Parts: sequence; structure tokens; C-alpha cells
Amino acid sequence: MQPSLTAPPVLAAGQWQARAAAHEARVDRWTAPHRERRLRGETHPVLDFLFTYYSETPGRLRRWHPGAGLALAAPAPHEGRRWYVRDGATVRLDTGAFLADRGGTVRFVHRLLEATASRPAFTGCFGLHEWAMVYRDTSTRHPVPLRLGQAGTDAVVDAHPVRCSHYDAFRFFTPEAAPRNRLQPTRESQPQLEQPGCLHAGMDLYKWAYKLSPATPGELVADCFELAVEIRELDMRASPYDLRDHGYEPVRIETPEGKAAYVAAQREFTARGAELRRRLVAVCDRLLDAGCTTPTTPALARQNTRDVDLVTATASTPHRGGATTT
Repeated sequence: MQPSLTAPPVLAAGQWQARAAAHEARVDRWTAPHRERRLRGETHPVLDFLFTYYSETPGRLRRWHPGAGLALAAPAPHEGRRWYVRDGATVRLDTGAFLADRGGTVRFVHRLLEATASRPAFTGCFGLHEWAMVYRDTSTRHPVPLRLGQAGTDAVVDAHPVRCSHYDAFRFFTPEAAPRNRLQPTRESQPQLEQPGCLHAGMDLYKWAYKLSPATPGELVADCFELAVEIRELDMRASPYDLRDHGYEPVRIETPEGKAAYVAAQREFTARGAELRRRLVAVCDRLLDAGCTTPTTPALARQNTRDVDLVTATASTPHRGGATTT
């Protein structure tokens, strides 16, 4: 692999070391308690989702990357990691090698994010996807009780139209709930249906950030993760589960006041997600632009045509039930 034609800006050792340390300290706010719970054999019905449904491990999340377009003053531990190269006194991401391996991923994420951003936000779903996952379901998914009981939960679904556009939520609907959904999303229709007001589309910005890693700057990955944490908390507070014993007061979407609170939070998350989506599109643009100018070897070009990265698959084995997956 030949070096890129334009030398990237270089972060001095003190600069990149400070950014790496700040990133580690920031994500330790969430990764450290998760590790401690695992050591004690404890589960968390809200936060475990971020480390089980999503495939990024706490260790990888904690690892800071400068992203494409920046070089690090050597020596740097990145030098021994995949897709990094040493150019004299600097270490940088080899964007040509990354694209050769992950070009299909980059193009898919770019297409999906741009399509999502082009649509108006819909904020009238009220989080009913979580309710549809347990609709008329008598089996026990997990130890968290239903706040209104099974009959009360079913009555809420019966009283509301269900309009879920996100396939990775819809695929967990119970057989009785799926036909009630106004849309019937599929994996193939995801780029046509994803819309920026969807809480799950907002959470999935974290997935796309780490799918593009190490080309994604660590700060952007952490920003996406922080948004995913906050959205997950709203998602579960508005769900049919009673999580008060875990410190989460319910957002009672079955009431007018609860609906208003949900929509207000949803709109705030939509605005924050729009900016993160824009930054992720910029990462894709930088990579794709570099691919137009950076030469690749024939072997790596052949790898690019065989890119079968399952970007549309979530990380873990599916489980129905909102306290574990959504």
C-alpha cells in the first residue's frame, strides 16, 4: 500500500496522549460500572443492552482513535493495530487499506445516513414498539414486571395505532402485534424507511460510529455512545416495564402528559442525532474521497469486491423483550 499523496496534519505526542486519556476517562463512566456488575454476576435491565445488543466491547470502546485524516507523532501504540501504518516519524490510518477491507460498510452506512437525514422526523410513535414486543405474550422474558400487567399492556396497544419504521425493533414484535403495525419494515427496506425521529435510529448512530472505526474519531464514537445511553433510558422509561426499583421513573405514554413528555424528549434527541449523523457522513465522505486518490494493490482491490461485512446485523443473538433487546 502506497502512502496517501497529501501528508495529514500531525498531533504531537502530548496532544494525542491527552485526547486518548480524556476519552478513556469519559467512557469509563459507563464501562467501569458495567465491568463491575459482570464481576459480581449482576445484570442491568437498561444499560446492559449497550454492551450486549451492540457488538462493541467495553475494551474497544475505551480505545481512542484519531480518525482518518490525522497522524500521530511516533511512537504510538496504534502502530501495531490493524489498518495503521508508520510513515517515518508518524503513525496514521491507512485509508486505502481500510477501504479495501471495509468499503462495502462505508458505502452502506453513507447511503443509509444520508437517506435518513433527508426525511422529516416523525414523533408520533410514543415508544409503542416496546409494548408490541410483549403484546398478548404470556411467557416470561425476564424478571422485570409489567407496570400495568399483561391485560393493561395489551389494552394500551389495542387503543393506539402502531407505526414503527425501524426493522430492528419491528423484528421483535410478537406475532399478534406485527400485523397491527402500519408499516412492515424489512432489512431490505431499511434505507427507504429509516427516519430521524426514531429513537432506535438515534441509538444506532453509535453502531455506525463503531462500524466505521478506527476511521471514526474517538470523540465522535463517545458522543454517539452518550446519546445512545440517554435514548435507551427514555426508551425503557416509556416501555411497559416497571423499572422504579432500578431508579427509573416511568414516562406514562398511555396518558396525554406522558405522550407530551415523550415527544419533547424525542425532538431533543432528534436534533442531537442530526448533528452526529452529519459528522458520521463527513467521515464516510473523507474515506470515499481518499479512495478516489489513494492507490491500492490488486489484491486489496479484490478484497474490496468481497466485502461481506454484516453491517445490517446487530451484534447479539436476538432475544425478544424490551429489557434485553429492542
